[in-house]
Amino acid sequence: MPDRTPGPADAAGPPDADPPDSGLSDAVRRRLAAVFGDALPDTTGDERDPSPDSNDAQLLADRPPHHDR
Repeated sequence: MPDRTPGPADAAGPPDADPPDSGLSDAVRRRLAAVFGDALPDTTGDERDPSPDSNDAQLLADRPPHHDR
């Protein structure tokens, strides 16, 4: 079996590895995490139970007069 020449993918390491230290400040790292999705909530809206105030009562109470039935 011939030896394989390492390519760019080999230099990056495994996909789940921590990125190498690139000299970025903590503020820049936090901003990048917020922009690229590391600041996501644990659950999304469709995974949560609907709250009791999510019904149409508020919308119906605030409807304009010209929309009366």
